[in-house]
Amino acid sequence: MIIGVPKEVKDHESRVGIVPSGVRELVDAGHKVVVESKAGALSSMPDADYQSAGATIAATAADVWKKADMVVKVKEPVESEYQYLRDGLTLFTYLHLAPLPKLTDALLKGNVTGIAYETIRDKTGGLPLLTPMSEVAGRMSVQVGASYLEKEKGGRGVLLGGVPGVPPAQVAIIGGGVVGTNAAKIALGMGAIVTLVDLNLNRLRELDDIFNGRLYTVASNSYTIAKATKHADLVIGGVLIPGASAPKLVTREMVKNMKEGSVIVDVAIDQGGCIETARPTTHSDPAYTEYGVVHYCVTNMPAAVPHTSTLGLTNATHPYVMKLAKLGAQKAIAADAGLKEGVNTYKGHITYAAVAESQKKSWKKMDELL
Repeated sequence: MIIGVPKEVKDHESRVGIVPSGVRELVDAGHKVVVESKAGALSSMPDADYQSAGATIAATAADVWKKADMVVKVKEPVESEYQYLRDGLTLFTYLHLAPLPKLTDALLKGNVTGIAYETIRDKTGGLPLLTPMSEVAGRMSVQVGASYLEKEKGGRGVLLGGVPGVPPAQVAIIGGGVVGTNAAKIALGMGAIVTLVDLNLNRLRELDDIFNGRLYTVASNSYTIAKATKHADLVIGGVLIPGASAPKLVTREMVKNMKEGSVIVDVAIDQGGCIETARPTTHSDPAYTEYGVVHYCVTNMPAAVPHTSTLGLTNATHPYVMKLAKLGAQKAIAADAGLKEGVNTYKGHITYAAVAESQKKSWKKMDELL
């Protein structure tokens, strides 16, 4: 199989889909890997490392997309890449299709087998390819939020951990999954007062044990969310419904009632966001203020730390890349129920229910199409 690795073109997206060690394994297994020049440069992985591992370096993105049987990326294609979506191509990347009907239509029109990292399941029902980037984004959310609380960036001028004689900042985390747990680790480590809101009482019990009672856990409903956000200096949105648009749990009215100069970091923004006033931003223009509240809603947060993020991501994706290369997409999907969950488009059909429901489109089960 020919595996293509184009350079990412989303704003300030500096990660890369395959690292040199992954190239070496693929080449040793008899496959060919074509990497666009400088695809790994911003992750501190130069072309020379890829060449040493056995990759062919291509001058342009078109050279990669046109030659490849499977393209391995980090982020979903942007409009300039839609021209490369064609029949017979397997695309393995984060897709986050629910809020992206134009991309969905382009994949369907091109008959692309679109396999989304974020909906692949493991044997325990977990999301193994979403987890590493959720860990990064969760930890970054506090780091970013603490920065935007500084007066120079429009915040209240609050130090997250306080100092002796001055209380620390209050952090409200919406969602107790991977993002929320990692955000809590960093916020508590920096000395903040942390309240975490989640719907699942068993998960709240687990978190109470994990953090040895240092974390305030609150059962989720509109009243408790309103109360937590009103008192918070920093609100972190970390709600996930796999493949579907995130529910708007923090309403516009709740944001209006927040402190002036408080900060929102909506990590769920790549699935539409869980905060009603949130809209997607980029690393070039990451924040805006609404109702006196600073909003940071960058859709590819982990790209700010690409070396760490690329290694964390490819550690998880590489076994799937090897399986897809060895068996081909159709056989690999048929043989692995968890990988089958990752297929969002196939033979011109949406194959993931949550995407279809979010876009009010029809869909078919993969078993009907294989």
